[in-house]
Amino acid sequence: MTRLRDKVVLVSGGARGLGAAFSRGVVTHGGRVIIADVLDEEGRALADELGEAARYAHLDVTDPQQWAAAVELTRETFGALHGLVNNAGLSTGEFLENEPLEHFEKVVRVNLTGVFSGIQAAVPAMREAGGGSIVNISSSAGLMGMALTAGYGASKWGVRGLSKIAAVELGKDRIRVNSVHPGMTYTPMTSETGIVRGEGNFPNNPMGRVADSDELVGAAVFLLSDEASYVNGAELAVDGGWTAGPTVQYITGQ
Repeated sequence: MTRLRDKVVLVSGGARGLGAAFSRGVVTHGGRVIIADVLDEEGRALADELGEAARYAHLDVTDPQQWAAAVELTRETFGALHGLVNNAGLSTGEFLENEPLEHFEKVVRVNLTGVFSGIQAAVPAMREAGGGSIVNISSSAGLMGMALTAGYGASKWGVRGLSKIAAVELGKDRIRVNSVHPGMTYTPMTSETGIVRGEGNFPNNPMGRVADSDELVGAAVFLLSDEASYVNGAELAVDGGWTAGPTVQYITGQ
């Protein structure tokens, strides 16, 4: 598969979960990837698995200097930067009135400010490359109000809005910016909440189940590819229909 042939993509939070799926997807589709994360051991192991088309970079997305270093490493290693997947994120699980301010601020700093810093760092390199594609991973919680997601949901709504602002400002440079909104997806992070894979285990979703990470890859690959050359400022829900509306079981209680 060559949808990303000659493309160089940086994936933040790329060492495990959704990020690892995106990193593998880039290489599977013919591209080269910088796996950027704070999980050094897992990130290096994944880069070794993917071979010469992958490198690992330590990246704390809350640090603009580390973003600059990751972008520079990308250019030094592979010669250019064509794509960025802003994937790194933290979750939350408290009612709004109970969520500590410190945790709220930490989640927003990683999930939203980290995306802001990533865009800022990537733009000069993409402009130099003649354009590019930025895929910001938001959430279904960035499309609807969701209980127990004060910090997380607020940050993901912010990612949705920031993506549109960036799309408007950067389109003239042939840099496209779009957001992807996953529904409940089984990852190491979400597994801690007790979600279970399999048909019938998520009845509030029209498809009756949570997603596997690999089911999100196609959306990101499409947006990174030249097939999406006129897709800019869009939001793509990959949620099994969760945000389309409530299921019959939810409405009837049966």
